[in-house]
Order: sequence, then structure tokens, then C-alpha cells
Amino acid sequence: MTQPVGRPRDGRVDGAIAAAARELLAEQGYAQLTVDAVASRAGVGKAAIYRRHATKQAMIFAAVMHDLELETPPDAGSLAADLAAVTRVIVTSLATPPPGVVPGLLADVHADGGMAAMFAGTFVKAERDCVTEVLDRAVGRGELACRPDPARVHAMLLGPIFAWLFLLFEDRARLSGFAETLAADVARLLAAETGPAGRP
Repeated sequence: MTQPVGRPRDGRVDGAIAAAARELLAEQGYAQLTVDAVASRAGVGKAAIYRRHATKQAMIFAAVMHDLELETPPDAGSLAADLAAVTRVIVTSLATPPPGVVPGLLADVHADGGMAAMFAGTFVKAERDCVTEVLDRAVGRGELACRPDPARVHAMLLGPIFAWLFLLFEDRARLSGFAETLAADVARLLAAETGPAGRP
């Protein structure tokens, strides 16, 4: 692989920019955040930010979404338990940013083809990979006769959590319990649809 020409990126600067963006999002909100303010808080020049991120939206995306560690949860022994672990990942990714950040960012992402592709290729792909591995585990255990469509199952998990937070404005304190129940319901539905391995 060809190495990039020039000085390597300074991880300390990356971290300072991300931390400053998260702090200012919590203090000011999504709409009011500016690159100038982030640069000042991080103690770097604007040029350092624009070398890393083409737009304010890309900077925020990296600070609150792209850098999340979306590793597949360890095998919990059953489809229901594994799906519950995935819903906890989804809850963390959607509920951790300050209120208003995710809807504002998603509105801008969908208005920009490049950002939409980045979002799909990082954040969405990471979650989809988690769902796919969990479904493959269930097939391997004999809980499911075949793997359901991962995109459909992903939507079944993500959609209600997104609606709870950003469309229905339900109590965030109840979100964890709602997500656990959702995972159990989806597991039962999938088992009823496909049946266990070996069933005629």
C-alpha cells in the first residue's frame, strides 16, 4: 500500500478536536457549533481541522459517530441475548450524543451524497456487521434454520429505538428496558418465521 506523503497525522490533535467538538455540542447544540469555536477550544488552527474534515458536519460526524467502537458483542449464548447486546450498542450510539445532534447531523448527511456514503460505509456498516454475525451465530447454534435478511433485522432493531428517541420523544430513562424487550420480541419473531434448524 502506498504511504501518504507528508507528516503523519498527530493523534493528539485528532483527540483534541473530537473532545472540543463534543464539549461544545453539549454546551451550544448542533446548529450553533462552529469550526472556529472548536479550533479555539482545541487549541489548534482552523487549518488543522480542515486538513482532517472537509466540513463542519464531517468533523461532528467523526466526533460523535464515526469513532464509536462498534465491535460485535461477545457470544451471549442465545439469539435473544445477542440481539439484546446489539440493541445496547444502538442505544449507546444514538442516545449518547447531546439532544438534537443526531437529528441535525442526519438531516445534513442526507442532503450530501458524500457524507451519506461515508455514514453508510462506516457507522451503518459496523452495525450491520454486528447484526449479521449475531444471526450467523443463531444459525450455527440451530436456533434458526436459515439466516434472515440482515438489513431487515437491522431495521427491526434500529427503527423502534430511533422512533422512541427522536419521533415519539419518549422517556430516555425507559429506553434501556424498551430495547431489551424489543430484542426479545424480534428474536421470537425470527424463530417463529424460520423455525429451528432441522425442523421440516
